[in-house]
Amino acid sequence: METVNGNGNHVEGVHKESAIVDSGELMESNWEEAIASFDLMNLKMDLLHGIYGCGFERPSAIQKLAIKPCIAGRDVIAQAQSGTGKTATFSISVLQLVDERMRDVQALILAPTRELAQQIHGVLQNIGTNMKDIKSHVCIGGTRTVDDQAKLSKGGVQVVVGTPGRVMDMINRGILSTTRVKVFVVDEADEMLSRGFRDQIYELFKAMPHDVQVILLSATMPPEVFEITTKFMRNPIKILIKQEEVTLEGIKQFYIDVGSEEYKFDTLCDLYGAINITQAVIFVNTKHKVEALSEQLAKKMFTVSCMYSEMPQEERNRIMKEFRSGTSRILISTDLLARGIDVQQVSVVINYDLPGNRENYIHRIGRSGRFGRKGVAINLITSNDLRALQDIAKFYNTEINEMPADVAQYF
Repeated sequence: METVNGNGNHVEGVHKESAIVDSGELMESNWEEAIASFDLMNLKMDLLHGIYGCGFERPSAIQKLAIKPCIAGRDVIAQAQSGTGKTATFSISVLQLVDERMRDVQALILAPTRELAQQIHGVLQNIGTNMKDIKSHVCIGGTRTVDDQAKLSKGGVQVVVGTPGRVMDMINRGILSTTRVKVFVVDEADEMLSRGFRDQIYELFKAMPHDVQVILLSATMPPEVFEITTKFMRNPIKILIKQEEVTLEGIKQFYIDVGSEEYKFDTLCDLYGAINITQAVIFVNTKHKVEALSEQLAKKMFTVSCMYSEMPQEERNRIMKEFRSGTSRILISTDLLARGIDVQQVSVVINYDLPGNRENYIHRIGRSGRFGRKGVAINLITSNDLRALQDIAKFYNTEINEMPADVAQYF
């Protein structure tokens, strides 16, 4: 069996460690207290019941470290990828911090995509299911502004989850008041800034009360993220979940060398003939390829859905609903879906194209094996992709094996 692996040094421990980041600077953890049980976190009883009701038995690595400083009111910056339980980390913290007796917006959570904002809202609602006096609202583009206006003007909403453009619009119109906001969460900060939201994010920071608590989560630490930490955060707690811990436990990674691009489709069909795949997400790099591959698979009688960023929001919602319900077995997407979207049944991710940057690799394959679940990632590579795959394996200090003949045992 061939293996593509990364032989870099492991980063040991959690306290005072460092990792090379995009800017060439070092991100160092300065917090070492890990709390091993939710019961020991002094959480509200209704919140604790909600956590266990959602099936969380014990905290993940980031939850053990980050929940305590968050609920203590400290500014926190955490470097951790999707799939590590970070959404639940800040959701638990926000629900703990909100005062149910106050009917004003007290927490604002930003996400880079509408789907991720909706998913975060779902996590909040599920964990807070017993906290009947806490009301939340999703504020995203592609929906009617009059609906946002009706919900926010009426009062009683304490938590708003949204995308930067729509949230800023509601603030500028005087519909969303930030006067009582005490905690401001920015999820996927690196992605947010790389998508060109930088000016909006800065304006949103400026619209917050001067003493607002900032919780910032980012997979990588490019210079833009460091700039935010120095401009808008006060002596933040820094938590680094080390690279090899972040990910890949429970996810078997394989590659198939197809030689050249023209053989990818036949290889994909052969794969489906050889393995019983319940549901899979297939990632490609362009909208054109999403449409072309979807059409090819439909001709072969596969039940296929596809998504890309230019698609109307109602259509995106419908497709995600179909896929979650199991009506569609294959979802083809660009990197729109790579961050944060959790579909319980997905056990297989297929990279029809390798991602354009190595950080998105972990977000893609994290659609399977979410938070401790088992999963399989299969990469279809051409001869030109081998170096990129080696770089990915080295970066994550992991092994990506050539797919064996007995791969069915992993499904």
